Amino acid sequence: MNDAIRYVTTPGGEELAILPRADLEELLDIAGHGGAMSEYRAGLAEALTSDEMRELLKAATPLAFWRRRRALTQATLAGLAETTQPHIADLESGKRRGSLDVMARIARALKVPLESLA
Repeated sequence: MNDAIRYVTTPGGEELAILPRADLEELLDIAGHGGAMSEYRAGLAEALTSDEMRELLKAATPLAFWRRRRALTQATLAGLAETTQPHIADLESGKRRGSLDVMARIARALKVPLESLA
């Protein structure tokens, strides 16, 4: 951490700290990591092994990886997400981009955060 933190008091008596952006970003990273670890320990976040991460990176799209990880067929996922199997196939191959609504339904069906499909 930087020693450049300054403290000021507002006219209303509130004490504030002013710190460099790099220090703030470091604190936010630390807080975010702590929150993520808490979710993982509570069973609320899913972790991937190194092999699974490599598989995710090799997949045509994150959607293709998560569907296979959940052991769902394209047709089954389409039914759960209220779309069609050809639509899922096009999304998985990257041929089409899904609307926010469709991708949100797919994320719910796969039980992953929407960001996991981006």
